Amino acid sequence: MTKSLTAVLIAAASVVAWPAAASAGSTGGRAVSLTQQPLVMRLSKDEFRIAFGVNAQGCESNGCSGVIHYKVTWKTEDGTVAFESRRVAYSVLPHYTRTITVDRQYFDTAEGAHTTEVVKVAVDRITCSDGAHSKSAQMASIAGRP
Repeated sequence: MTKSLTAVLIAAASVVAWPAAASAGSTGGRAVSLTQQPLVMRLSKDEFRIAFGVNAQGCESNGCSGVIHYKVTWKTEDGTVAFESRRVAYSVLPHYTRTITVDRQYFDTAEGAHTTEVVKVAVDRITCSDGAHSKSAQMASIAGRP
C-alpha cells in the first residue's frame, strides 16, 4: 500500500506544468475549467491514469459535455523523450456543476520494456456543448477528430 501511494505521489509531483488558463471561453453563461491540476497516477512501469476535475459553472439547468484536449510529455529510463496529443470526453449532468473524467494511457517505446515517467501534462483547450447527454463531443473524441 505504501509503495502504491508513494508511486502515485511521485507521479503526481512529476507534473511540472499546468496552464492556469486551460478553460473554455464563456458561451451562453457557461464557463468550463479544470478544478485543479490534472492528477497523474502510475499503475505500472508504463501505464498511467490521468484524472481531470471539471468545473462547469452555468451548466446546472441542462448539463453539458465536451472534450479536454491535452498534451503529455514523457520519457523512458534511457532518456528518450516523447509527447502525445490526447483528448478525453467529459459529461456534467443537469443540476450539477462538477464532474471528473479519467484517461487511461500507456507511454513506452518498446511495449513495457521501460519504466516511463510523465514529465508534463498541458491542457490545450476544453470544449463545451449544451446538454450532458449530447454524444457529439464523445463521438468526436472516439473518432479522433478535434
